[in-house]
Amino acid sequence: MIVHLGGLVAIIIFYILILLVGIWAGKKQKSSEASPDTEEIMLAGRNIGLLVGIFTMTATWVGGAYINGTAEQVFSSGLLACQAPIGYAVSLIVGGLLFAQPMRDAGYVTMLDPFQRKYGQRMGGLLFIPALLGEVFWSAAILSALGATISVIFTDISITASIVMSGKYSTLTSCYFRKTGNLAAVVIIYTLFGGLYSVAYTDVVQLGFIFVGLWIAVPFAMQHKSVGDIVTTWPEWRGHLDKSQMVEWTDNMLLLVFGGIPWQVYFQRVLSAKSAKKAMYLSFCAAVGCIVLAIPPVLIGAIAKSADWNMTDYDIKKDIHSPEASKLILPLVLLHLCPKFIAFIGLGAVSAAVMSSADSSVLSASSMFARNIWKLVFRDQASEREVLLVMRIGIFLVGIGAACIGILVSSIYVLWYLSSDLVYVILFPQLLCVVYVPHTNTYGSLAAYIVGFFFRFLIGEPLLGIPATIHFGPYIPPKSLCMLLSLATILIVSQLVKCLFERRILPPKYDIFHCLVDIPNEILPLRESSTTDELHYRVIRPATGQQYLAEPAMMVNSSFSQSQEGISAYD
Repeated sequence: MIVHLGGLVAIIIFYILILLVGIWAGKKQKSSEASPDTEEIMLAGRNIGLLVGIFTMTATWVGGAYINGTAEQVFSSGLLACQAPIGYAVSLIVGGLLFAQPMRDAGYVTMLDPFQRKYGQRMGGLLFIPALLGEVFWSAAILSALGATISVIFTDISITASIVMSGKYSTLTSCYFRKTGNLAAVVIIYTLFGGLYSVAYTDVVQLGFIFVGLWIAVPFAMQHKSVGDIVTTWPEWRGHLDKSQMVEWTDNMLLLVFGGIPWQVYFQRVLSAKSAKKAMYLSFCAAVGCIVLAIPPVLIGAIAKSADWNMTDYDIKKDIHSPEASKLILPLVLLHLCPKFIAFIGLGAVSAAVMSSADSSVLSASSMFARNIWKLVFRDQASEREVLLVMRIGIFLVGIGAACIGILVSSIYVLWYLSSDLVYVILFPQLLCVVYVPHTNTYGSLAAYIVGFFFRFLIGEPLLGIPATIHFGPYIPPKSLCMLLSLATILIVSQLVKCLFERRILPPKYDIFHCLVDIPNEILPLRESSTTDELHYRVIRPATGQQYLAEPAMMVNSSFSQSQEGISAYD
């Protein structure tokens, strides 16, 4: 195994810096091992300031997968095909306009809380599946990006082996620490114990690493003797879109914009803001940050496209345009087109930034599982200590799954799309309705879930080896149509079932989900945290004499609103 010692040293230095910042930030939280508070760990006590919030919100998207994937796509397919920077920036703006304020006003802890409050705990558990898959695919993209960087520094290690190593770091599967693995493992440890405080403040350092490391490298790479003028070579790295590709391009852009919203890793930042207005501002500022920080990897992709790689020390026996090499294009530019000390600064910064993003993503998925599945579905009497333990086990499982996916899928950019796919088709319509459409109910939610998943499966996915069973035609974006079918289903079925019960076509005993007329005596609030005072419940006494607690009064909609008129008809 050939090791670039400078790159290894750079990684160690940057990991130590992130570690120190994480330890310092972890001391800010009030929770302790003796008296754990899972909400304090998940949301940093809702005390994230505006400046730190902007950095951590931006770093939610701008990690190793973002910069590596952008450079890869510009090099392999051209700038016009690189949709993620624009798509995610617009997504943050839309999320800030439509969802940040109502979600923060309601005082939720996770993204799944409104679903479980409105549609029931088990329906919320079903909606956890696409949310989990999205986080796993996103984590896989992050680990794949780290694997690419490590495989360049350790030149005889394949990307597969590097991803496995990265997955081990993230999930603490190593029984003992080797080389830089101990540092990465410690980063995960302080994230678990320091919670969102540690993640947020290390995100500040992460963005600094990316900005400085890549901008320092860009001028040196441009001046390499093998690189032509990127202005002259603009037609080569601009890319080209045929009319036949416009439908797919539009479909993927809509997927990135709207599929980039229903993420726990996003709402974790929104819900941790000090106020609803600040939550909205965080999204807007992060959108600008996404565009600004996409410039260096775009330029690196253009530089790679403009270079004559035969004039570099790159092994010409390896095709630079192969999928395996394209995945490595950013670290390859740093290593072969920059002076060694500049290359190692860039590689170390990127590697450290990737790991900082990885712990954030797996923490989000494990937080949802521990709170919304384990505590609210299986173990409603679970203590804070037990929930915290389950969250740590979740880190392990999510990391294993992400590492496996990262090995099977060859492109970092492809993992981006996969991470947003099911989230777009299934979760976005549900999120839109749970916030803005009062009459939707569990029946509509379940039907929409089945319809969305069914049609998404039928249109196939070549990247996963799933053949297409149906085709909607050359002028219809298939994924967006699946999303619209899911949205139409939840609206129509919810209204239909509501009318059937209110008009006494169906008796109350058939309300098997107990969400319209056969309502249980009491529906308990989801929260047991120190910030429960943010929610104000009102007691509803229908004509039947039943008593139950409705949605928080400040919520945009009410779980049982506009259905109560029909209750009095059932005596």
